[in-house]
Parts: sequence; structure tokens; C-alpha cells
Amino acid sequence: MSMQEAAKFAQSLSDETRWRVVALLWDQPLCVCELADILQMPQSSVSSHIQVLRRAGLLESERREKWVYYRVTRGFLALLATLRRHFGLYPASQLVLAGDEKRMRKRLAERASSCCPPPKELTFKTPRTNPRAHRAA
Repeated sequence: MSMQEAAKFAQSLSDETRWRVVALLWDQPLCVCELADILQMPQSSVSSHIQVLRRAGLLESERREKWVYYRVTRGFLALLATLRRHFGLYPASQLVLAGDEKRMRKRLAERASSCCPPPKELTFKTPRTNPRAHRAA
């Protein structure tokens, strides 16, 4: 990784919303409309955050018809898990992420009846490290 790529990576994580997006895309590929519902934000804002993360290489994608699904790039999982362990999460942050996760579970339960066709290629073949398991002491 070049110094410029490292700086782009660090800059991409300099926003709380992008950390929330990364947490949501850790275990489950989601499209922008799903993320917008979960984060309770306009799709245009979510798309802007996604593009910052994507340009930094943190996300990979799969196109299904007119929808694009994103997930965290496998190569960054260990580094992101280390960052989360190092910085920990304050109780207020944990509440925000817990609310996001609750809305994500509800949104995914509705996926079959929604407009979004489910992704096919963005499922991991082997288990991944779950960032939620690395809570601050």
C-alpha cells in the first residue's frame, strides 16, 4: 500500500456515518436503499459515503439488475477489527450501532418482498471475524 492509499484509507474512516456503514456491511451485503432505510438518511447522502469508502478500497460490490450491493473488502477485515479493538466503543456509540443492527434485521426480513433482488456473489465462503465481538472493556 502506498502512502497515498494509506491516507485515503484513513480519510475514508474519518466520519462517524462511514464507520456505521462499515459496521453494517461487515456481515451482510446491502444495497444503498437498504442502507438508507437502516441509517434513516437520504439515499444521496448514503451514496456519497459509499463512494468515499469504495474509492479507498474498503468496499467491494455486486450489481444485480439496477441495484448494487456492497460489503467490506475481505482484505481489510483484520485491520478494521484491530482499529475497533484499539479505539473501543463508548456506550453511546454502542447504542447507535445496536439500533442500526436492529433496523438492519428488520429490513432484511422484508427483503424478499422489497424491490431489491438479493445478492448472489457477495456471500463469504468462510466465517469472518465479527467486529461486534470486539467490544471495549
